[in-house]
Amino acid sequence: MEILKELETKLKHFTDALKAEFLTVRSNRPSPRMVEDIPVEAYGQKMTVKQLGAISVVPPAQIQIAVWDKSAVNAVAKAIESSNLKVSANIDGVVIRINLPPLSDERRKEFEKMVKKQAEEAKIKIRSLRDEINKKIIKDFEDKKISEDNKFNFKEKVQKEVDKANGEIEKILEMKIKEIYE
Repeated sequence: MEILKELETKLKHFTDALKAEFLTVRSNRPSPRMVEDIPVEAYGQKMTVKQLGAISVVPPAQIQIAVWDKSAVNAVAKAIESSNLKVSANIDGVVIRINLPPLSDERRKEFEKMVKKQAEEAKIKIRSLRDEINKKIIKDFEDKKISEDNKFNFKEKVQKEVDKANGEIEKILEMKIKEIYE
């Protein structure tokens, strides 16, 4: 049924979006995703760090940004320092280095709380989607487009997909919390 394909697509979108959101959350492991979408005021418009330079990770805990235009270096550094990362940007010519200090226990707890909230928001979206799909199934039954047996089968399949997506979210959340505390 088309509704089930739509459900699967949207559920995958929700879990993928959560994974992407979690990549921007700081852990002790540096990632280019932490800085690439930080907005920067450059050339009279809003741009992102990734549009202004090449981002790389220098192990163990440094992010390096090679800004392509020297005139944008200060704007990129300022945007990074005023972001929620709470880090300082060291400028060396056209290269910006960000040293990530180890997270304090307090910061780790803040990040854990934040990712749990993001995961819960994703689950709320999934529940809302499930309710929407179930309403469509009931409407199809009332319009005599599907039989009562099909109605129950579809609702059961919808719930299985929702449970699978919620399980995936729990796994993603568990891995992110583990990463935060490494």
